[in-house]
Order: sequence, then C-alpha cells, then structure tokens
Amino acid sequence: MAKLFFGMNQSLDGYVDHDAFAPDPTLFLHFVEQTRNLSGSIYGRRLYEIMRYWDDDQPGWNAAEQEFAMAWRGVPKWVASRTLTSVGPNATLVTGDIEATIRNLKADLAGEIEIGGPVLVGSLTDPGLIDEYRIYLHPVVLGRGNPFFAGPRPRLRLVASDAMGGDVVRLRYAPA
Repeated sequence: MAKLFFGMNQSLDGYVDHDAFAPDPTLFLHFVEQTRNLSGSIYGRRLYEIMRYWDDDQPGWNAAEQEFAMAWRGVPKWVASRTLTSVGPNATLVTGDIEATIRNLKADLAGEIEIGGPVLVGSLTDPGLIDEYRIYLHPVVLGRGNPFFAGPRPRLRLVASDAMGGDVVRLRYAPA
C-alpha cells in the first residue's frame, strides 16, 4: 500500500506561494531526488497548471533543473479538475470521485504518492486520506496568499524535523 503525503514550501506565517520564495540549490536537489522516487503525483488544477512548466525544456536551465524536469516527466500524474478537458503527457484527468481514485491508487501502488494543492488536500483531510504532511518552512513572512492548510485543520503529531539546506526546516507530521 502506498503512502500519500502533502509537502510544500511554506512561509513562517503559513502561506505557500511559488513566486514569493524558492528552494536553495541544496533543497532543490532534495526535491529532484524525492521526485525520482515517487510512485505517482496527484494535483489540483491550479498547481498542475503551474507544474506543467516542467513539461517543456526551457532555455537557460541548469543541470539540476534539467534533472528535475526529467524526473517530473517520468512520474505518473492524476489531475483532479472539474474544468480541464485534457492534461499533458503521463497524466490522467480525474473528473469523478477523487476520494475513490486516491483510495484505489493507495491500494494498487507501493512507495510514496505526492499530493499537491492546498485546496485539493483540504478536501481530503476529513476522510483521512493524507498519511503525512511535510512542511518546508522558509524564513519568509508573506502576510498574504494561499494557506498551507486551506481546509480542515487536522490534529497532527510531529514525526520528524530536520534542516534542509540553508535556512529551511522540514517538519514532518502524521495525523494524530
């Protein structure tokens, strides 16, 4: 059975915003390796559209960015959306019961499945489908944006914490 985790970069005041701050080179390499080892990724529409950036080679990419793109392209993806009519390579559009889809994926796959998108994750907290929350805490205060926890606030217990690169701390929580 696969483990489903939600992990994102987060500001000190609880927001996620890919334009406001980025991982340093050490943390980025962590994400490359993590992505290489995924059994799959599940995205909400908005985050999937942001991540589609990695589908096409961009001029000026460094070696780590090229590695991440190759890893990301190789991971099977499921995209939950009521508005999209198609998705890109190695992706499956999920327009129906996302809970059932995730339950089936967890039962059918081994390893880790990443889920992305605070709104999507918020809808899956109460059914207990998220096995772990990974917060990559950056020393940045945004004062606005999309919160990491966009839906129900689950009771959590800390399972691990470690420094990741320069100033980032990874906090790993499981449902209590």
